[in-house]
Amino acid sequence: MDDSADELAWETLDTEIDYRCPGFDVRRDEVRFPNGETDGYHYVDEAPAVVVLPLTPDGDAVVIDEWRQAVGRVNRGLPAGSVEPEDADDLERAAARELAEETGYEADSFERLTTVEPTNGIANSVHHHFLATGCEPTAERDLDHNESIAVETVPYDDLLADVVDEGLRDGRTVTAVLWYELLHR
Repeated sequence: MDDSADELAWETLDTEIDYRCPGFDVRRDEVRFPNGETDGYHYVDEAPAVVVLPLTPDGDAVVIDEWRQAVGRVNRGLPAGSVEPEDADDLERAAARELAEETGYEADSFERLTTVEPTNGIANSVHHHFLATGCEPTAERDLDHNESIAVETVPYDDLLADVVDEGLRDGRTVTAVLWYELLHR
């Protein structure tokens, strides 16, 4: 970025949490805009997350079907979850934990695909996407109390077709699959 970034920056004068709930907080910052005016700005404050594209030795994708209350339907996607404080310096460990907890699969290896801020206009979310290869069902699932998840393996090309044909709407999954396509196919 050039020097204009400094001219666009807002100054945070104060910050507080308006609402806490499991998974995220709603934060309010009092900010000063470049023109000198001040106002409040609310956003979702949440821990970083990992998203895992798991592939079996045969090249099938391990996917999850999960109830998503915000959209009122079961949504097909990939295992994902918050980075725990003890994993903050080892995102691969966080990815392995989420893969095992949600699917019961373990991977031979992990590779970083990308890191994105998917909704940086309304949230400080950071998603770290990983490819997991050599995945086998050798772990015990350990779902959170508020997770309703079914696990399935599908041919990778079917997963890609669902992304391209807009049959799959989970943004984290779309991002992981498209990055995999860019880097590996």
